[in-house]
Amino acid sequence: MPPWLRSGAPCSAERLFCHVYGLAKSASQFIPGWPYSFVTALEPGATSWTGILDVVRLGPEDDPTAVTADQLRAVVERLVAAGQWTPADPDITIVMDAGYDVTRLAWDLRDLPVELVGRIRSDRVLRLPKPPRIYDSKGGRPPKHGSEFRFAKPDTWPEPALTTATDTVNYGKAEARAWDRVHPRLTHRSAWLEHDGELPIVEGALVRLKVEYLSKDREAPPVWLWSSKTGAAPADVDLWWQVFFRRFDLEHTFRFGKQTLGWTTPKIRTPEAADRWTSLLAVAHTQLRLTPARVRRGFRNIRPYLLCPGPFSTTDRNRARTSPRFKKPASRRPLRRRQNRQTPRDPQNHRQARKILVDKEQA
Repeated sequence: MPPWLRSGAPCSAERLFCHVYGLAKSASQFIPGWPYSFVTALEPGATSWTGILDVVRLGPEDDPTAVTADQLRAVVERLVAAGQWTPADPDITIVMDAGYDVTRLAWDLRDLPVELVGRIRSDRVLRLPKPPRIYDSKGGRPPKHGSEFRFAKPDTWPEPALTTATDTVNYGKAEARAWDRVHPRLTHRSAWLEHDGELPIVEGALVRLKVEYLSKDREAPPVWLWSSKTGAAPADVDLWWQVFFRRFDLEHTFRFGKQTLGWTTPKIRTPEAADRWTSLLAVAHTQLRLTPARVRRGFRNIRPYLLCPGPFSTTDRNRARTSPRFKKPASRRPLRRRQNRQTPRDPQNHRQARKILVDKEQA
């Protein structure tokens, strides 16, 4: 979710703390701004161009997982209605990074012809399939989950169901090991807080990718991927990690939008105006993607001479933009944090703790 940073705009509404990565691993910080969720189509071949399909801004009261699920559902339904997907075609592969709850999205979109692939953190603990039921004279409830699969402890890993090895140009030998029907143990927290009934078991394929080396002699830690598809073939496993590597084409799209198209250059006050400007930028990006390469290369040279969307002075030679004049100064808006769903506390215990605190103050 690329942010439109607005740290110096206290009068702008619906700002959130946006996570921004730094140059070092521990140099990330939170800066006020407007986070946006982009859905793009990756292109094959030797190109980093992507097709922007949908853009949605997240508000202070929005749940990122719910907004992403609704956004992906709308995009898939439009693709099916436009004839871009037919029942004879394979499922649409949706790839995402570790910031998304891929298991929750797989459950919400289980009725669509999609296959979700997402990276998960290297400190996760998943569960293996439940073992076959064995008669026990003592009775008891049969287990719902298998043994633990700890990413940080190789002794908890069973033998992989599939193992593939591929020679690459940029990373050397890429070895992928896959385990089938691996799932997380869900609880009534976070995205599953308002789930009615018994929590489901969302099974999928777990892939551990290890490459030989990275560029600039950097360390190559293993990458863990989870796919919503079960019973995968070796070709599916190779497709998953290759598609995940192509996901980094989005970084070129965001950089092109900010540096060349000037996405975050205007000093816009209201979030509604930011949404309109972002939609215009998506249309311009699509037009440039369909034009010859020489037009795309020369766009940065003609952009300073194009008309501005706001008021400007025609007397100046470079048409310098003037700041609009408002009738009254705007009121400052409180900075909001992104909604974080917590487990509700027991009101009875809360009242008892408050009563004890009041008794101590009176004593």
